Amino acid sequence: MKTIARILVSLVLLFAFLVFFLWIRYGGGEHFEDRTTAPEMPASVLETVADLDFPPGNIAVSEKGRIFFTFHPEAKPEVNVVELVGGKPVPYPRNMPEELAYQSVLSVRIDRQGRLWTLDNANHGTGTPRIIGIDLATDRVVHHHDFASSTAGFGSHLNDFQVSQDGKTIYIADASIFRKNPALVIYDVETKTARRVLEGHESVVPDEYVPVVQGRKMIVFGIFAIRPGVDSIALDRKGEWLYFAPVTDDHMHRVRRADLDNRTLSAEDLAARVERFALKTMSDGITTDTDGNIYLSDADESAIVLLEPSGNLRTLIKDPRLRWPDGFSFGPDGWLYVTCSSLHEVIMRSPSHVRSKGPYQIYRFKPGPSAPAGH
Repeated sequence: MKTIARILVSLVLLFAFLVFFLWIRYGGGEHFEDRTTAPEMPASVLETVADLDFPPGNIAVSEKGRIFFTFHPEAKPEVNVVELVGGKPVPYPRNMPEELAYQSVLSVRIDRQGRLWTLDNANHGTGTPRIIGIDLATDRVVHHHDFASSTAGFGSHLNDFQVSQDGKTIYIADASIFRKNPALVIYDVETKTARRVLEGHESVVPDEYVPVVQGRKMIVFGIFAIRPGVDSIALDRKGEWLYFAPVTDDHMHRVRRADLDNRTLSAEDLAARVERFALKTMSDGITTDTDGNIYLSDADESAIVLLEPSGNLRTLIKDPRLRWPDGFSFGPDGWLYVTCSSLHEVIMRSPSHVRSKGPYQIYRFKPGPSAPAGH
């Protein structure tokens, strides 16, 4: 009996140590302060594009008005990447080679060369992360690359990305939610080579805040805060600066593309060239316009926020229908599209709960300034 008691005590102590370790590594944090202001636009400017059975993730709208988006992989959808055809989601592309079947795609972008890019994080790097390029003129795969484990290994999370204007370079945010080793990944389309930069730099590491979305504090089992590393990522429309930040970071950061592309810079030299650009709100999705403004989706405050080139924050729309506003894409005619992934109703929820909270929306509105379609 004494032996059994010792074993039980040891197991209890081991469990307590494990919980403590997980809390130290993944838990804690305060609520991000509300930095939104009075909204400048009425909520009525939001036009519903689609009501969906599953929550959407990211979105890309072509210059011809074709709408592509992902169903958020956290909801475990049967279909991942779709095109909205006649108001209904249709798997895209229909002729995907079996060996390139999607695992868990969150982000999609359309480049100026007319290609839809899909970024597959392979269930947090448990499979093989992959990027695929699809020619929209033929709807056929024209490029794909499997990332090596040294670039995006177990516990990585290739979350979002941007494509350069010439279509030759792709800048990827590895949020590294579980591994906690965030970085930017630079992928050369022509040579099919990738490298990690700014790994562990303060600009890619989240600050100790916890999202609180429509009343739900995003801490799983009281010990795991949903606090991804670098997530928001966008190029300015001149292709000069890359803006990026973790969701819960106090600041938006930026670095010149020329410095990112300069392979002769040491890690220390590149890190020294990163600028802390401006204070921001909680941010998930992000895009830019031709006037140099940055648009942020603020899940905590159910808001869409604009960050001016001066660093001034303005709130465009604030409405409870914006249930975890997520991905952005400009489309033709000045429309800005936004998905609502409603992750507070998805993460660690049952399939029946996810279905019960539908439908899930994609909205659009005209902010005034515009940008080329696709991202």
